[in-house]
Amino acid sequence: MRIHLLGASTPTGRAFQQLVAASDPVVELRTYSRIDPAMERLDLGNGSSLKPSFCGSGDLWISFAPIWLLASFVQDVQHLKPGLLDVLAGVIACSSSSAITKRFASNRFDRNLVQRLQEAEATLQREMQSLGVPLQILSPTLIYGACGDRGDRNLSRLIGLMRRLPFLPLPASSGQRQPIHVSQLAAVAWHVARMMASSSYSPAPQEPIVCGGDEALSYSDMLRRLQQALPHDDPARRCRLIEVPQRLFFTAASPLQLISPKVFEAVLRMGADLSGFMPAHELLQQPRQTFPLLPLAMP
Repeated sequence: MRIHLLGASTPTGRAFQQLVAASDPVVELRTYSRIDPAMERLDLGNGSSLKPSFCGSGDLWISFAPIWLLASFVQDVQHLKPGLLDVLAGVIACSSSSAITKRFASNRFDRNLVQRLQEAEATLQREMQSLGVPLQILSPTLIYGACGDRGDRNLSRLIGLMRRLPFLPLPASSGQRQPIHVSQLAAVAWHVARMMASSSYSPAPQEPIVCGGDEALSYSDMLRRLQQALPHDDPARRCRLIEVPQRLFFTAASPLQLISPKVFEAVLRMGADLSGFMPAHELLQQPRQTFPLLPLAMP
């Protein structure tokens, strides 16, 4: 099996490389990045930069790069070099569950994000179907964790916030989250890649796999678990999490609507359940893993 890994310098890309090296050293893994000089550079904004060696018979593409870049790249390649992608065994592309959870957002930033995700997914589905190449889109929930020197910008920001504040108010009835570690997402992609390589994947359009971690827990419990997983001398452990009645909490946060509609909507989502997706352990048929998995990303 030969895999071309796009977005290889992302935390999940790093985790995928470690997983493949540990589980199947026979696989030829070629890595591509825009920023890491140790990897081959691939310009997803320029379809003419694609070399024929990138498209060997039976090769797989796995992308952790922004899905809208991959979609436009595939379109460019189809226009500039028709027939080059026909020999691929499959494509696995990472999108986001934000295409679902933020589709009713009121702020422009989130609405634009949803539109970009949905249009990119539709474009990839259309292009791959015309080629007869199997495509599987992965739509993970809240991604967290680190691999090497690469870490997430989601939960790590919350850790940084708890380090700076003596206390953090939270709504008393906070919504549920289902965070997925970069190693879990890498394992899901590797599982799908092996299925594609064994020719057990149909070229017919597939529904995106919307996946999360193995536990659904409230926003406040998620922060408490993060605190407990940090070293004993970490300042974030001293931050008090204070639960405020929901009506009072959101009333106090309402001025944010004038200052930053995007931040205000993020605060509102603290009270919403953004869980109920396929747990990674069910996809992988492995034992359930407790949140949080290590290593964590540190701000």
